[in-house]
Amino acid sequence: MIKLSAVIICKNEEKNIEACLESIKWADEIILVDAESTDGTLEFARKYTNKIFVNKWVGFSEQRKFALEKCSGEWIFPIDADERCTEKLKNEILEKINSKDTRENGFKIQRKSFYRNHWIKYCGWYPGYQLRLFKKEKASITNRLIHEAYVVEGETGYLKNDLLHYTIGSAKEYVEKINHYSTLQALEKSKRGKVGFWKLILKPVFAFLLTYILKRGFLDGIPGLIVSYFNMLTTILIYTKIWEMQNSNNDD
Repeated sequence: MIKLSAVIICKNEEKNIEACLESIKWADEIILVDAESTDGTLEFARKYTNKIFVNKWVGFSEQRKFALEKCSGEWIFPIDADERCTEKLKNEILEKINSKDTRENGFKIQRKSFYRNHWIKYCGWYPGYQLRLFKKEKASITNRLIHEAYVVEGETGYLKNDLLHYTIGSAKEYVEKINHYSTLQALEKSKRGKVGFWKLILKPVFAFLLTYILKRGFLDGIPGLIVSYFNMLTTILIYTKIWEMQNSNNDD
């Protein structure tokens, strides 16, 4: 009987996918759901698993639901292409799912996230706990455009070891990512209230101060300053896009 299914959803991740798959090759099965990649993602993936499914992208939540349905394991371990499972985390996961003393239906795992090669310890990035190990029969997925999440019925616990997250490799990558994600966030927030002059001025300033001062991003040095700048830029994009949506009928 298969005990643990590792799950990846991805698109055009040829630079990341092999290192990710190498870090989870110990799983009983690897389920990879690809959103019609046009690079070498699938070529690398076939070295590690024959359970590859191509599914047209319709959103994060729906893609994760599709992937979950393909899993045959009792326990599920979702991982993104830019993440790596360490040996210590692997051993802790196996210990938990094989222990007769485990009462929890799910476990939250802390992520150690990097900007380039710098671990961002502050800025609100760490520990960044996420539910990443859970029993399939107890799990569901929230319906959100972005920041979708797994939820489980019953008790959840915490693992001690980190999941490595190589989220940003360059400023160019960062800009491309926040432009995409800010659109999704704007769509979600656009009905929560009118965006006007003061929100466009104050929200970005507060976003920077929150990340750099209140969440102590200054302790991460220059990388922390850059992350704080980009958090401000993300907020500028979100509220500018909301303003555009709300005022589209006023355009000449």
